[in-house]
Amino acid sequence: LSLSQENRVHHSRPAIDYLFSSAADAYGAGLLAILLTGANQDGARGLAHVKQSGGTTVVQDPTEARIAVMPLAALALHTPDHILTLGRIGSLLASLESSPC
Repeated sequence: LSLSQENRVHHSRPAIDYLFSSAADAYGAGLLAILLTGANQDGARGLAHVKQSGGTTVVQDPTEARIAVMPLAALALHTPDHILTLGRIGSLLASLESSPC
């Protein structure tokens, strides 16, 4: 764990773009990244990097998002593997777990 003192990205520190990009570099095709509601564009470029690295990308349906700026920014940059409501995101995650919860 480390604290970042780097410049803010889209008014955020730590920035979701950095998180997604570094996770994509580390996990490649084994990464599932989910971008939810938010009031700025942070996360869109990082999510696109996940997709380019072979990872699976999920964007919350912007029509359901409380604040649709983040999901719309992501959709403007790339086509995610899934555009889902929160309930469908939960179902997707549950379907990936092979053992009973």
